Amino acid sequence: MTTANILLNVNSIEVIYHHVILVLKGVSLSVPQGSIVALLGGNGAGKTTTLRAVSNLLEGERGEVTKGSIECRGERIEALSPAELVKRGVVQVMEGRHCFGHLTIEENLMTGSYTRRDGRAAVAQTLEKVYNYFPRLKERRTSQAAYTSGGEQQMCAIGRALMANPTMVLLDEPSMGLAPQIVDEVFGIVKDLNQREKVTFLLAEQNTNMALRYADFGYILENGRVVMEGAAKDLANNEDVKEFYLGISSGERKSFRESKHYRRRKRWLA
Repeated sequence: MTTANILLNVNSIEVIYHHVILVLKGVSLSVPQGSIVALLGGNGAGKTTTLRAVSNLLEGERGEVTKGSIECRGERIEALSPAELVKRGVVQVMEGRHCFGHLTIEENLMTGSYTRRDGRAAVAQTLEKVYNYFPRLKERRTSQAAYTSGGEQQMCAIGRALMANPTMVLLDEPSMGLAPQIVDEVFGIVKDLNQREKVTFLLAEQNTNMALRYADFGYILENGRVVMEGAAKDLANNEDVKEFYLGISSGERKSFRESKHYRRRKRWLA
């Protein structure tokens, strides 16, 4: 991974909640411009906390970055507010979608454009582009978000982020609670946005198989540390990743003793 085109650099950050709970323990990662980078790992590994550290949404959870640095295009961004980050093109789609239930789909989408200063015509053009990528949203544009499906709400949340005309989208657990067919559709649209619109994605995802299918590069987190990183295709072919994250075993069922040894390997001696 060359340093010339790095959009986001996270350098050995530590995150503490409530002044006592150490959640991230020296996490480092890089996101090249125009790429899809996946943060992988089980529940509680630190994926969401990493995204919130980048987008500066930790304060609401009584968390803070206590060590390390976060840079976007070489500029330190830890002190910037979430609104200032949006103006710089960094937008987060939260886990659980968080649509405004009492607003229509189109009203939800328009809330994403509040930082835009390039005029109504440009905003309208972006809205039409969002509808081109998410035709289902155009069909439901006048429906209250509360009465739409989980898949439609996820599409709305991503579309709302796109209304800010972002350079990078931080996408937290996009597959959570969705039917497999809808997950395929959402990830396919993410890939399209990446290839056609050159939007960079950093996504946190427990569905390792799906994430590695669409990502360019991946980082695996365990207990607040990066324990493995590499090109997505290399991670997908790694025996440990297959065994513990994809549920694929390359050999016969192991004995209890061998299983314990393998679990020690799983922790990567961290």
